[in-house]
Amino acid sequence: MRAIIALAMLLAATGSARAAEINVMLTDALGTSFNELAPQFARANGHAIHEVHGPSGGLVRRLNAGEPADVIFINDSGIDELIRQGKLVPGRTDLTRTGIGIAVRKGARKPDISTPDALKRALLDARSIGYTDPAGGGLTAAPIIAMIEKFGISVQVAAKTKLAAGGPTGRVSTLIANGEAEIGMQMVSELLSNPDLEVIGMLPPELQMITVYSGAVTANAKEPDAARALIRFLATSEAAAVYKAKGLGL
Repeated sequence: MRAIIALAMLLAATGSARAAEINVMLTDALGTSFNELAPQFARANGHAIHEVHGPSGGLVRRLNAGEPADVIFINDSGIDELIRQGKLVPGRTDLTRTGIGIAVRKGARKPDISTPDALKRALLDARSIGYTDPAGGGLTAAPIIAMIEKFGISVQVAAKTKLAAGGPTGRVSTLIANGEAEIGMQMVSELLSNPDLEVIGMLPPELQMITVYSGAVTANAKEPDAARALIRFLATSEAAAVYKAKGLGL
C-alpha cells in the first residue's frame, strides 16, 4: 500500500511539473544576471524560456498593447501600477536593486566625478555625453535630465548629447564603446556588462536614483505556475549572489 501511495505521489508530482514555455518580459538592467540564471532554472525544471528585453517603460507599453507574457520583471513602481490596472496578479516580489553609474571607454581619461561640482565640470568638458532616450521608456533618463537642469547646463550639453534607444541593440554602453559618447550614464549593471567600458563611479548620493527591480505574474498568463516558480528561483540567495557580481544589489 505504501508503495502504491508513493507511486501515486510521484506521478502527481511529475504531472504538475510538466515542461512549459514561459514568456518573459525583462528589463535591460537584469539582462546579464538573467542570462546566467535562466539556463539553471530551465535545466532544473525542464521549462523553456522565451524572453524579450527592453527598458522598463517600453515593456509596460508592449504589455499594455497586448503582447503576450506570463511574467514581467521591471521596476517596483511599474509593477505596482500594472497591478493597480489589473494587468498583473497582485503580489509583487522584489529581487534586487541598483543605481546609476558613470562610465568611459576602457583606457580613456577618467574625469573627476567625486562631487556634484566635479561631475558638472566633467559633463561640460566632455566632447559627447550619452544616456537613455526618455522616449524609449528607460528609467534613468528623467533623473539624468533633472540633474543636468539642476546644474544649469542644459543648453551647453544639448548639442553633444547622444541618446540610446534602449533594448539589446540600443544601449548607452554601446555608444561609449564605439566612441559616440565620451562619457555615459546608465544603470551600473548595464554598464558593467560591456567589457570595453570602465565604470568610474556612481552619481553622487544627492543626485542618485536607486531602483528596485521586481517580478509579478501577468493576469493573462498561460503558464502562471511556471512563472511563479521562475520568480521564486530569481528571489533566492543564490540568485542574489549573481546579482551582486553583476553590479546589482547595492
